[in-house]
Amino acid sequence: MEEEYENEETQSQSDKLEELHEEALEDFTKAQSPIADEREQCLEDRRFYSITGAQWEGKLGEQFENKPQLEVNKVHLSVMRIINDYRNNRITVDFISDSNDKIADTCDKLYRADEQDSIADEAYDNAFEEAVGGGFGAWRLTTDYEDHEDDENEFQRIKILPIYDADSIVFFDPNAKRQDKKDAKYVFVLNSMSKEAYEDEYGEYSSTMTKTVDQSEFDWAPNDSIYVAEYYTCEYQRITVNVYEDINGEEVRYTSDDLEAQPELEAELITTGHKLVRQKKVKKQRVHKYIIDGERVLEDCGYIAGKYLPIVPMYGKRWFVDNVERCMGHVRLVKDAQRLKNMQLSKLAEFSASSTMSKPIVTPEQIAGHEQIWKDDNIKNYPYLLINPITDAMGNEVAQPPIGYTQPPAIPPAMAALLQLTDQDIRELLGNQEMGEQVRANLSGDLMEMVQSKLDMQTYIYMSNMAKAMRRCGEIWLSMAKDIMVEENRKVKGVSEGGNVEYLEISKPFLNKDTGEVEYLNDVSKARLDVRVSVSPSTTTKKAKTVRDLTKVLPIITDPELQQVLGATIVLNSDGEGLGDIKAYIRAKLIKMGAVQPDEKELQQLQQELANAQPSANDVYLQKAAANEEAKAIKAQADTEKTIAETEKVKAETIETYNNISNSTIKNT
Repeated sequence: MEEEYENEETQSQSDKLEELHEEALEDFTKAQSPIADEREQCLEDRRFYSITGAQWEGKLGEQFENKPQLEVNKVHLSVMRIINDYRNNRITVDFISDSNDKIADTCDKLYRADEQDSIADEAYDNAFEEAVGGGFGAWRLTTDYEDHEDDENEFQRIKILPIYDADSIVFFDPNAKRQDKKDAKYVFVLNSMSKEAYEDEYGEYSSTMTKTVDQSEFDWAPNDSIYVAEYYTCEYQRITVNVYEDINGEEVRYTSDDLEAQPELEAELITTGHKLVRQKKVKKQRVHKYIIDGERVLEDCGYIAGKYLPIVPMYGKRWFVDNVERCMGHVRLVKDAQRLKNMQLSKLAEFSASSTMSKPIVTPEQIAGHEQIWKDDNIKNYPYLLINPITDAMGNEVAQPPIGYTQPPAIPPAMAALLQLTDQDIRELLGNQEMGEQVRANLSGDLMEMVQSKLDMQTYIYMSNMAKAMRRCGEIWLSMAKDIMVEENRKVKGVSEGGNVEYLEISKPFLNKDTGEVEYLNDVSKARLDVRVSVSPSTTTKKAKTVRDLTKVLPIITDPELQQVLGATIVLNSDGEGLGDIKAYIRAKLIKMGAVQPDEKELQQLQQELANAQPSANDVYLQKAAANEEAKAIKAQADTEKTIAETEKVKAETIETYNNISNSTIKNT
């Protein structure tokens, strides 16, 4: 019976996976088919500007098959300018909180550490370049062990990894309308495997989900390639939140899952005087990961960390037309003008390859015996050339010039005019930068900044879309961090805004004296934060600008202490050989002056220095003088108190004597 039950359970699980696979294939068709043509154009655009020869692919190359095919790639320079502008002005994630700035700062440091350890710049740069060139890029977030070499370390951190050729392998739920795909219910990520690698990992192969986005001739995949897909799908669970009120009027919340996991909890709450005051229905989201191919579900990977799909999309330009998502980058609109430019230059090269000099036309008799000097004339440049005289009918020699001359090919007027129009069209489509990125003489810095600002407006849409993608990345990271950073007293690596490595302690328990309950410091799992992004120049650019600005301001400052602080700040932001020790000295000095806030390590070191510091001779003298003055003041106060006491004593004695005399007088009377 037990064996039959196991067989039935196995069969039921197999049926569920088969049904899941059918649904996954339907979802993939819905996600990939409507945008296949768009994604093919994205791939063509990226090849067009980045691969030599790609501008002649297709019918145009066939037409010029046996003719010069020159490329003057003006598109590449424009695309690289946008990419360089982004790399010089990185977009960063900033977590903010209305009530707990400490946990927000902790998450900022943890995020920077994960970026640094996973070399996230590579993922960001690749996605941005693919979006600018083709129109679509992406990267992924995943969890991994903190230390693979330590068998006892089961802590996990988050990795930010690139996805290459995202326009060919990443497909989101087509019903998702948001640009960051927060409303998507599923996403596919295709991966290519050789047939041998597939069979080693998954067994015999019979069919597969093929990648239907066409590749051009220079980017084809081998016939024995097999594509498998990572299938991430959102699953939703309705849960009830029960709100109880204790005898003091304070509210506590427990979910239906909590009550099911602890059957005795509800009875305990009623016994201790808790009353159920209200209930709330909420929807809990989790993400399930599967590995599938065209035949079956290869692997059920279970639930991943976080509640969001771990793929971050990045678009160059994006819109919906006919209810189909469209996108493109900086290349598509200029392709025809670039092709026309190449065709014209190739035709001019063909003209130039023909002889540009007039050649004499002579009879065989005129050149007989002088063939060699005519042949070598273009090399040896003879002062003159010889021809034979021709005899007339009477046998007399007659000096006869060449019969005629060949004419070099002339450039058609239409081609000359078209060359100028093509250059103008390319400049307008790519941005008429006119070497705006170059520093030229006799131009003021303000004018150069105005020129650069005008060029920046051409790249603004790409920077804005990258900011949206970075914001989404921060949301996914925070969701994952809440699930994996739950251990008490865990020490984790963080990176400060200045790039210094720190080790933070998260989920540190402490006793709240006001409530008497145990609470936790730096509890990432309970973090309620908003994600904000900011576009800022690179560190080198910001430092150079800081030095320039402070150098201008410094001469007009009259406060000596402020002059000292500004001068030290200029040195801190300067780059040069041998400044490391000087910068460390200046920073320590600024911290002691209170001009710079120390980090935790510097604060501990400063406290230790103050505790162990030996007073100087001047400090000792001042301390002794203060002690002497204090002793004198104490002695003076004591003398005053003694005088007052003696006065009170004399006064009391006088009153007593007076009373005695008065009583005696009254008695005698």
